[in-house]
Amino acid sequence: MSQIRVHQLSKSYGSNTIVDELDLTIDEGEFVVLLGPSGCGKTTTLRCLAGLERPDGGTISFGDRVMYDAAGRADVPTHKRNVGMIFQSYALWPHMKVRDNIAYPLKVRRQREALRSGAVERAAEMVDCGALLDRYPSQLSGGQQQRVAVARGLVSEPDLVLFDEPLSNLDARLRDQVRTQIHQLHQRLRFSAVFVTHDQSEAFALGDRLAIMKDGKLEQFATPQRVFEEPSSDYVAAFIGMGNRLDLVRHADGWRTGSGAAIDLGDRSPVRGGADEVTLRLRSADLHLHRAAADAPAGSSVLPATVVTTEFGGRHHDVLVDVGDARLSLQADTREHGAWLSAGAEGAEVFVSFRSSDARVFGPDGRAVEALGSQVTISGSPVGTL
Repeated sequence: MSQIRVHQLSKSYGSNTIVDELDLTIDEGEFVVLLGPSGCGKTTTLRCLAGLERPDGGTISFGDRVMYDAAGRADVPTHKRNVGMIFQSYALWPHMKVRDNIAYPLKVRRQREALRSGAVERAAEMVDCGALLDRYPSQLSGGQQQRVAVARGLVSEPDLVLFDEPLSNLDARLRDQVRTQIHQLHQRLRFSAVFVTHDQSEAFALGDRLAIMKDGKLEQFATPQRVFEEPSSDYVAAFIGMGNRLDLVRHADGWRTGSGAAIDLGDRSPVRGGADEVTLRLRSADLHLHRAAADAPAGSSVLPATVVTTEFGGRHHDVLVDVGDARLSLQADTREHGAWLSAGAEGAEVFVSFRSSDARVFGPDGRAVEALGSQVTISGSPVGTL
């Protein structure tokens, strides 16, 4: 099978549009992550791919096979689409042993040769569950159950493997283990996959490309590196961890915050098109705490701030500060600042700094401001094409 193509896919429930004329292409062997908050349409898109939901419009094709075509009235049922599905809730048959759970897709598809040739045992070994074949699901831990579910999803060598938030029911340690195992399996087997999550760390770790969704549409579709370094919109930046926001206003001498502090935008100032207001986004790790303005590195933007609260986080303290009417979060090195922060720093007058290269800037329409030499432009499209 070659590409999986979704064109103008639409799905509504009553007056609520959940998927809105979505276009998406998944290359052969590619691991695509649908990322976004609850209600953005990612799970509905996954269920349409599986045939568990009937779209209202558009087409879905697996290679040269049309799975769904609203205009042509084609709708291939789930059991004939050759997809593997791994659910959030494991969805193992409680009355079947592990062996029979893994074998179930082969029996439904009547793949008798695969059953005879040891496909079940090979799938179990891939996820380190070979010793569990004669146990029931109730005799397994959550992590073991999810690994069995992964084996069941892969055993029939499907054209497409669909993951519906499969790690969200696991504790943090098991989540990391199973995530790594899924990544290793994909590197080895190169199956095509769509993985739904709202967790950015899962998305960055697993995805070849990330499809970030908003209101049933793609906001950005690009590699994890591109999304991390160049979020296409204020919405994407906020969702992937750039939680610090400063609203800037153009003055005769440059850009300033609402409280009047000057901000250096580097080669993104002035803004082509004459916008008088922009939004600046920063990650907590890119803001630095100082007791005095003179301690900030040369060339940084420096803002006066007031400490709101601090929390010990091991090698760093999580610190909230107020900068004018904006509340920002940062991580302060415990070795440098731990003593005075732990002694009770609430209300202390401090300074925060950042480099302009670490900031991302968005225009009044929420789209990214891109540097072009000594000028910048507001991007004409919020959707990445890489």
